[in-house]
Amino acid sequence: MKLISFLNASVPSYGVVLDDQVLDLTPVFGARAPDLKSLIANNLLAEAAEAARQQRPTLAFSALTLQPVVPNPGKIFCIGLNYGEHVRETGKQVTETPVIFIRVPDSQVAHGQDIVRPPESHRLDFEGEIAIVIGKRGRRIQEADAWSHIAGYSCYNDGSIRDWQVATSQWTPGKNFWRTGGFGPWLVTADEIAPNQSMTLVTRLNGQEMQRTTTDMMIHSIPRQIAYISSFIPLEPGDVIVTGTPGGVGNKRTPQVFMQPGDICEIEVDAIGVLRNGIRDDA
Repeated sequence: MKLISFLNASVPSYGVVLDDQVLDLTPVFGARAPDLKSLIANNLLAEAAEAARQQRPTLAFSALTLQPVVPNPGKIFCIGLNYGEHVRETGKQVTETPVIFIRVPDSQVAHGQDIVRPPESHRLDFEGEIAIVIGKRGRRIQEADAWSHIAGYSCYNDGSIRDWQVATSQWTPGKNFWRTGGFGPWLVTADEIAPNQSMTLVTRLNGQEMQRTTTDMMIHSIPRQIAYISSFIPLEPGDVIVTGTPGGVGNKRTPQVFMQPGDICEIEVDAIGVLRNGIRDDA
C-alpha cells in the first residue's frame, strides 16, 4: 500500500494511492486518525488497506499538492557515513557506532516541490537516501525485533549546504536550511518490502546518474540503526530515520557538482518509486 499526505483544497489530508488515483482517508477515519502519523500510531494500517479495497478513489494524484510523507514527525534522525564509498570519498573513518544528526520538519519539501537554494550559499548538494518511518513505539529495541517496528519506507534527498555543514564539527546548520530536503513521494508499507530485502538506490541530476548503491552495502544495517537510536530515546510512531547516502556526492567530485536553479534531482529506489524535486533560489 502506498500512502501520501497532501492538501485537499488547502486542507491537510492523507490517502492511499491506487494507480493514478487517490482515496482520501480523512473522511474514512475522521477524529480517530486526522493525519497519517495518527493512522500509524493508532494501528489502523490494516483498516486503511481494507478501505482501499472497498471504496473507489475519487482524487487524481497529479492534481494534488503533496506534503512530505509525514508532515509532522516527532523526530527525524539521519545516519551519516553509512556506505563505505562515501566514507572513503570524505576521508573519514568507519565508526563502531552510527553517526547521527537531526533534521527538523521545516527543512523538508514534498515530491514535486522545489528544493530551495538559499542566498547564504550556493553549495547545495544532493544525497539520495532511503527513509524508514517508525510504526510502533519502542525503547531499547533489539535488532531481531527491529523490522516489526517499521511502518514503511520512502525516498529522501538529504540536501546539504556543504560549506555550512563543514564550518564546524557540528553538522546541524548545513543539514537544516529551510526546504532543502526532499521526502516522498509516498510511504510504501512494510508488508510490501521484506525484511533484509536488497533495495537499489539511484540519484540522478538532470537525468545523469550520480549515485548508485544497494542496501546490503550499508555499514550499519537498518535494524542496527533502530536498536542504537532506541537505546538513548524511545522511538515513536511517525518518527523518521534517514539511513545514509552512498558515494558520489557533488561536493567530492572533480569538478564539484552542486544543484542549480532549474535542475531536476531524482532519487529512485526500486522497491519504492521516484522522488522528484526541482531546484529554485529562495525568493
